[in-house]
Amino acid sequence: MFIKKQPKEQQELYLSLLQAVGSLSGLFSDSPNPYLYYRSAERAFCKAFQAEDLSREDSSYDAKKEGVGIGLKTFLYKNGRCLEKVAEFNSTSNILRNLPPEELIFKIADLRNKRIAFTKNAHGLTSALYHCITRDNGKFSIFECPLIPINTAQIIIDKKSLDKNTLSFSDDVHEYKFSLSKSTLFKRFNIKDNIITDIPVSVLEDPFELVQRLLSENKTTGHTQDTSTIILPLYSERDREVPTKSGLNQWNAAGRERHEDEVYIQIPRWVSTHCPHFFPSRDTLFELKLPDGKTLSAKSCQDGGQVNGINVGKALMSNPNKDLGKWILRHILNLLPDELCTLDILEELGIDSVEITKISSSHYKINFAPLGSYKTFCDTYKK
Repeated sequence: MFIKKQPKEQQELYLSLLQAVGSLSGLFSDSPNPYLYYRSAERAFCKAFQAEDLSREDSSYDAKKEGVGIGLKTFLYKNGRCLEKVAEFNSTSNILRNLPPEELIFKIADLRNKRIAFTKNAHGLTSALYHCITRDNGKFSIFECPLIPINTAQIIIDKKSLDKNTLSFSDDVHEYKFSLSKSTLFKRFNIKDNIITDIPVSVLEDPFELVQRLLSENKTTGHTQDTSTIILPLYSERDREVPTKSGLNQWNAAGRERHEDEVYIQIPRWVSTHCPHFFPSRDTLFELKLPDGKTLSAKSCQDGGQVNGINVGKALMSNPNKDLGKWILRHILNLLPDELCTLDILEELGIDSVEITKISSSHYKINFAPLGSYKTFCDTYKK
């Protein structure tokens, strides 16, 4: 269990934060069950346990700490056997469309397992679990259980569900359901008799009065770190494919002999025009932090001309170049040498781009971005 291994003062802070948030339930609901917005639960968890927040990544986990990936969930206790959403596959509907029901179940299990492995590899995790907060009359209850892949060798299909909108199956540990209409995978959480702790919650009769008082008494000014973020595609905008001889397959280009891990990530011209000061000038080295905390030496390179008098690059590379390719191709995508990266491979993992965050002029972070992220970035900023 995660929570019981944390310092006592962090546990106490966490419980008090949940009680405080729960006391404000009257802002959102008239139900006797205290309300807990899932983002509030995630922020309380990360604040109390000093965990890294992964919730913005749309990955298999919402937080991580000391090599442990954590899926955070909050839902009503009901009867203690709750069927809850654990994954969505809307972005890969083209892969799933028209598959026979039994084949579809195994494909969903495979995609689910690949995404778990992808996040584990990207963040250097050693284990994972679900940390659940259930809501009941006058209290929250905390429950934890392992977050593990679906055992495809032990899948048992409920044959009666094959002609219905919801397919039911199980492995040797868990029970699952897949909604065809919603492209959503659900897992049953058996909470009864496995609760770690109950948290009594007193809901304020008039929470608006408290909020007004706090606002009037608040004399402090908050300060936020000045950061900016761009999204770079891992595919060609021209044909929406991963080029076979450039980008993530640069190692396959003709001409000189190339290392098997040689890659680069395209920096579209319009991105450089939109934010010419985002990267240092071309060929200037900077630190690029990976999701697992390791760092690479990197640079923008390949002559992209000048924008506002600044020499810009049209490719993001590591220094040496093979370091970035080793991380993406071997460690994350698990591709063999000479195996081409394709858009289908990326889509199975639910990604098609990377997010680059600028911390300072010499320090940046990189992470994978969900399907459609680059298109959304273009629609928002491209003129």
